[in-house]
Amino acid sequence: MSLASPRNGHAGRSAGIVTALSAHSPSMSTLAPLNTLVTRFQQQTPIRASSLIITLYGDAIEPHGGTVWLGSLINLLEPIGINERLIRTSIFRLTKEGWLTAEKVGRRSYYSLTGTGRRRFEKAFKRVYSPSQPAWDGAWTLVLLSQLDAAKRKAVREELEWQGYGLMAPNLLGCPRADRTDLAGTLRELEAVDDSIVFETHTQEVLASKAMRAQVRESWRIEELGQQYSEFIQLFRPLWQSLKEQPELNPQDCFLARTLLIHEYRRLLLRDPQLPDELLPGDWEGRAARQLCRNLYRLIFAQAEQWLNTALETADGPLPDVSESFYSRFGGLE
Repeated sequence: MSLASPRNGHAGRSAGIVTALSAHSPSMSTLAPLNTLVTRFQQQTPIRASSLIITLYGDAIEPHGGTVWLGSLINLLEPIGINERLIRTSIFRLTKEGWLTAEKVGRRSYYSLTGTGRRRFEKAFKRVYSPSQPAWDGAWTLVLLSQLDAAKRKAVREELEWQGYGLMAPNLLGCPRADRTDLAGTLRELEAVDDSIVFETHTQEVLASKAMRAQVRESWRIEELGQQYSEFIQLFRPLWQSLKEQPELNPQDCFLARTLLIHEYRRLLLRDPQLPDELLPGDWEGRAARQLCRNLYRLIFAQAEQWLNTALETADGPLPDVSESFYSRFGGLE
């Protein structure tokens, strides 16, 4: 299954889900900006429970070993307003699709990432926590798909677009900062190696001419993505300001804020080709959004960890200590 699957809304394809909200009204925070974000999530139609669980596993559960008791997961997500039935349905679907695996201990079920699921998470979340983009040398990778049949061409195009490629011309995808290992793996996985043609350009002296900037706007819909980043900033800047003014941070508030922050930011990055600065507008909102995400995460992660350690259980009891790699997120957590 493609890493893009959570983005494609499999959370909403369950015909049996009548309501997404808990029968019990979730407790409200004293922070108005946080309540706004929780309400906004609840009002999505359909509510994206599977996608939120993906976020929770990638951001919080995987650094603690990747396994939790389903009952504690249900209790943890109740304040966001997701009912038990929807969580169970979403967990079942993620298990069926190969993301999670279940282990029964007595009457309790404990869910872990599968090996394949862990690799998908690592790949998907690597972009979220990276401190900065590497410098660009001006080279491009181009992939010509004209020799593929229509169905396979569509599948390859969708997967490569998720990896940051843009449509430069009919059947021609381009990426200024491609990972050749990922490209080779994708073409091999989709059985498209023999019928795809890959080119690599040399470094250009003029990295971003007027024509190139116009092409970038067309191929990657940069203006639309910039507007989405602007909306992200408008949503989370009030929360950042409110949390900074608190004399003492509430652990549950910090958990909710951290989960919704990474959930929204991850969804934006799924649409962001991560183009080099040389190809982006000077006032690119993606830079400010990343700075805001990093600052807010650094402010609240420790208190959120306190809440996770209190709320989640494994078959052996409390959560294992967080892995050392966790502290390297966003260039370093203190």
